[in-house]
Amino acid sequence: MSFGARPRAVLASLATLGLALAAATSPASAADGAPTTPTQLFNGHRHCSTDANRPSYQGTGGGLVVEGIPGITDTTDNPRVGVRYQAWPVTDPTRITTVTRDRVPPGFEAPATLPASALADGQTYAWQAQTVVGDAVSDWSAPCYVTTDKTRPANAPTITSPNYPPDEWNKGGEPVEFTLSADGVDDVEGFEFSWQQNLPVIGTSMGDHGIPQPVDPYSDTKYFKHADALGGSATLSLVPPAGSGPKTLWVRSLDRAYNGSAIASYTFGVSSATPTVTPAVPKPEFGEPTEFTFRPDPELQAKSPIVSYSVRTNGLQNDRTFEVAAGADGTATVDLALDGIYGGNLQVHSKSANGWVSDATWWSISYDTTPTVASDAYPENGSVGGAGVPGTFRFTPKVKDVVSYTYTFNNGDPEVTVPVDAHHAASIDWTPASDGSYDLTVYATTRSGIQLAPYDYFFTVK
Repeated sequence: MSFGARPRAVLASLATLGLALAAATSPASAADGAPTTPTQLFNGHRHCSTDANRPSYQGTGGGLVVEGIPGITDTTDNPRVGVRYQAWPVTDPTRITTVTRDRVPPGFEAPATLPASALADGQTYAWQAQTVVGDAVSDWSAPCYVTTDKTRPANAPTITSPNYPPDEWNKGGEPVEFTLSADGVDDVEGFEFSWQQNLPVIGTSMGDHGIPQPVDPYSDTKYFKHADALGGSATLSLVPPAGSGPKTLWVRSLDRAYNGSAIASYTFGVSSATPTVTPAVPKPEFGEPTEFTFRPDPELQAKSPIVSYSVRTNGLQNDRTFEVAAGADGTATVDLALDGIYGGNLQVHSKSANGWVSDATWWSISYDTTPTVASDAYPENGSVGGAGVPGTFRFTPKVKDVVSYTYTFNNGDPEVTVPVDAHHAASIDWTPASDGSYDLTVYATTRSGIQLAPYDYFFTVK
């Protein structure tokens, strides 16, 4: 939400544009059109208020940027125009402060800064603008009214919750009800809050021609809430971030100029509550579709019905995250084929109607998908045979639907793939050219193209 760098960049680019165009334009061309009253008036990148009874409140510790778009009746000769700003305390209209912005292109905002030294804290000022073209000037704009506020709220807000006591563990399952109070600061307009300690920065983006695009921060209800009255309080109903553990809400008060107080915090604990995950059979077979049933934590279901489950698969051929709708009793079923060559796991969260997200339940399974390798002539880990002595090696599967085996001796030889027989097994004949240690690596491939886990079969030829 921070746009602080953008206005400066826009102002810098406008200044550069003004200098470049000024170098190419003769001063005489500025007198070719009549000046008109500036439009698009802003102060502190917020809308100008022309109602003396409802001034704009501004933090003016670094002065106050006032701006408007100067007007001229004829722009065919690309003239340069200026804007003159005058400001005065409404209690003393004779104390006028004047600032100007010279030689700017028509149609662009022409900002200038009223110095902080001319703006007393807590005072209301009026300001107005006129276009200057050579010796000619436009009419003054209608006055804009600003009340200066250089002082942030003296006290941090107070935070209370009736259903999640501070520094205690709570079951969870329902939103946290908070009451935020101004703690006696009478000019607090509202509050800013977040589950992150770094609260968003209030800023304004800049549109075409340098025109500010102010947005009421209180329209963002994720982070801001108006007090029920100036200096009053506000109530929140918030679902904390998913998962159990300590939770902290960070809050500061805001006055009408958006000056922020010190930040207060409220910490409480949420204990774990997870759904149960049950397969239709205790140990699902590799790659076989199996029905899984998800059941809610009873206390969560009682507080707000479970409406869905978020499921994340890990270790399978095509891992994904998906949602499963729950029935009226909070349960749900889904068919899953677990095809991870070493196994896999499910991570399952329940989601309540009120937005609560539970801790995750982890359900996992492991598989041995390596083939079985056997040889009478060259038994595993044995030291037999000899150079030129043939041997037969038989490969058999541990899982269903195997269609081929791929093998290599000593990992450096080319891989060879052989099809399976009617029993999904295969045999190869091999004769060693020399004695020494050998590593026969074999893996199977399924009909769906899954390359299963490899098996290393070690033996020694005498």
